[in-house]
Amino acid sequence: MRVIDSADAAAIGAAAAAVREGSLVVLPTDTVYGVGADPRSPRAVDRLLTAKGRGRDKPSPVLVASAAQAEELAREAPDVAKALMGEFWPGALTLVLPSERLGWDLGETNGTIALRMPNHPLALEFLEEAGPLAVSSANLSGRPPAATVGEAVEQLGEKVAVYLDGGPCPGGSPSTIVSFDGGLMRVLREGGVGRGELARFGDVA
Repeated sequence: MRVIDSADAAAIGAAAAAVREGSLVVLPTDTVYGVGADPRSPRAVDRLLTAKGRGRDKPSPVLVASAAQAEELAREAPDVAKALMGEFWPGALTLVLPSERLGWDLGETNGTIALRMPNHPLALEFLEEAGPLAVSSANLSGRPPAATVGEAVEQLGEKVAVYLDGGPCPGGSPSTIVSFDGGLMRVLREGGVGRGELARFGDVA
């Protein structure tokens, strides 16, 4: 286990190498600290769920560095989803999109993938280096999310290979989660992006 200050020039490279080896990494985001794994590796994803004490019925969303990266993962994204990416990313909006052709085993996803681009410079730099990352909040299930790297270490300890210390996270509202039924947007969780803002792009349920 290593805790690396984000100011260290080797921090991003060390964390990316750990992900490529199938290990877990903790990183700051625009809400709380997250714990991430390589979404292409079923073993790494299982390690993530086990570390949190979380079942496969609660699959982790995938963080991306750009809308272009997201569209590579969900090539059948509806036009309204692409419009929302352009308006609200990076930011507190998670989009649930079809991903049958992707072949990743993230848990019980019912052929979908939940994608978000975080509004945090260190997280985006890391995602550019490491690629998309399956990420959940860096805490044990049922415990409060970690706002500092110390809180993440206290809960996850040796289960994580590298902790990127980017200082305290801002906290605040979680992301709004939206799925799509044709042109209809379905709000699965209300958060940082309100229904009124979404309604500018179409019908909201």
